[in-house]
Amino acid sequence: MDLSAQDKGPELLGYHPITVSAVFEESGGIAEARDLVRDFLTSVQAAHGLPVSRRAMDMVKLAVSELVTNARKYAPGPCLLTLQVEDGAVQVSVWDSSTALPLLLPADPTRVGQHGLEIVMAISQSFAIHREPVGKRITISIVLAGDPGGHPSGRQTT
Repeated sequence: MDLSAQDKGPELLGYHPITVSAVFEESGGIAEARDLVRDFLTSVQAAHGLPVSRRAMDMVKLAVSELVTNARKYAPGPCLLTLQVEDGAVQVSVWDSSTALPLLLPADPTRVGQHGLEIVMAISQSFAIHREPVGKRITISIVLAGDPGGHPSGRQTT
């Protein structure tokens, strides 16, 4: 049976996504998560030759900070952060044990705090929430390009 290139998995084509994961226990982990982002994206650039803009570095650190903060604040137990570079973007995935889905509150410039999800959605090219057998996983994508068409998220604007 002859499989076309698009039918083969990444491993069969000799391609392996660049990935790192870490578990953060209940006592914090937010600064460590940001450090992981910095070290991972710096390695992606130095070891793999992929361009990582300053904007991408800052946006991924910000998104990870917000997502891990929410996981630490609203879910008991550890959270799992996975970063994967693929197709010119970094996929950020944060799993936590809570089954409660996050709520996007209506925009309110007078509200103090609780803007994390708004921020993450604004800077992400894609955003998804998946229920897991235990808990949930939030996955976002942020482009690595320096100027993603003028929009902070990299989404095309018309």
